[in-house]
Amino acid sequence: MNQKLLERFLRYVTIDTQSVPDEERFPSSEKQKDLLGLLRSELSGLGLPCRMDEKYGYVYCTIPSNTDGKYKLGFIAHVDTSSAVSGKDVKPVITENYGGGDIKLAEGRALSPNEFCELKEHVGKTIISSDGTTLLGADDKAGVAVIMQLAETLANNPEIKHGEIKIAFTPDEEVGRGTDFFDVKGFGADGAYTIDGGGLGELEYENFNAAGVKVSVCGKSVHPGSAKGVMLNANLILMELQNMLPVSQNPMYTEGYEGFFHLDSMRGECDSAVASYIIRDHDKTKFEQKKKLFAEITGFLNRKYGKGVVTAEISDSYYNMKEKILPHMHLVENACAAMDKAGVTPKIVPIRGGTDGARLSYEGLPCPNLFTGGYNFHGRYEYIPFEDMEKSLEVVLNLVDIYKDR
Repeated sequence: MNQKLLERFLRYVTIDTQSVPDEERFPSSEKQKDLLGLLRSELSGLGLPCRMDEKYGYVYCTIPSNTDGKYKLGFIAHVDTSSAVSGKDVKPVITENYGGGDIKLAEGRALSPNEFCELKEHVGKTIISSDGTTLLGADDKAGVAVIMQLAETLANNPEIKHGEIKIAFTPDEEVGRGTDFFDVKGFGADGAYTIDGGGLGELEYENFNAAGVKVSVCGKSVHPGSAKGVMLNANLILMELQNMLPVSQNPMYTEGYEGFFHLDSMRGECDSAVASYIIRDHDKTKFEQKKKLFAEITGFLNRKYGKGVVTAEISDSYYNMKEKILPHMHLVENACAAMDKAGVTPKIVPIRGGTDGARLSYEGLPCPNLFTGGYNFHGRYEYIPFEDMEKSLEVVLNLVDIYKDR
């Protein structure tokens, strides 16, 4: 067992780094800088040239080449955790030599293979989970730990040959803003990988096209006893909008390449109501059709209830990186080769979400996504088999070797 990697991961997950949705400042929470500052200190302690953007929090590091290779390979991970479940006071539970049954957690919860069938594939491994009161934070502190262990390995073992390696740690990925102020030119990589994927062997270079929608409904509140012909109940109009969206494209009914409309949050009174939606689709044409449908429904409701009663602000978030990766397929091919060398079967799957790499690919830095080994991200039942995290590190080291003379 790689004890240093284990200790590093356990240290990072106890640092609260939750990002905050709908926050205008960047990063959305200052506490993310606690871990970012620690990473900068640890990299500097290894004698590696690094810098931290004091305003935005990004940490950038270069590991100088010790070969004649010219290709500058990058590795990127984000430090923030999802706001879906608390990331404060994380207490990791370590189950060694997992036997295949339930892993008991706090407050009567259990991590059970009856509910999470992937657990059956990890009998005999060391399972690291949350205690059930918080998320674990393997998304993406597992990626952070892997990259930091890579940095320490190369810094302390100069006999390992490698080209110039670029490292970056970002805030606010979970709120879709992780690359808003990323210095692509200053980072200086020719190509990179985000270490931000899920189960063993996952390799992703396709992701959703994504948009966010903020719906506002302006109702008219009067006493219900005299409401006939006058009242406009904003809550009911919002419900009507929801009911006009295709039921089959609710995310709970979709998989693979299928897109969806997702009602993320809503609040309201008779006088006014507000809802937040996300729109997702891998296919760009279908993505545009979804946005058009949303606009058409809004138009219909305004014709029915009055101009300006319903407004929908639709804004694109990121796009499918596939078209930007295709000219650089060596990144995918070499990732497969690195996994084969580590005895890992590559599983090329589309991301039903997005990564920093999607936006970076559109900014000129082709950036597929590699597995960390984790499961059930963003929830109380998050866990990671430690041996699979070790395989992630092995694959990254193999990639360094593959690109050393390129």
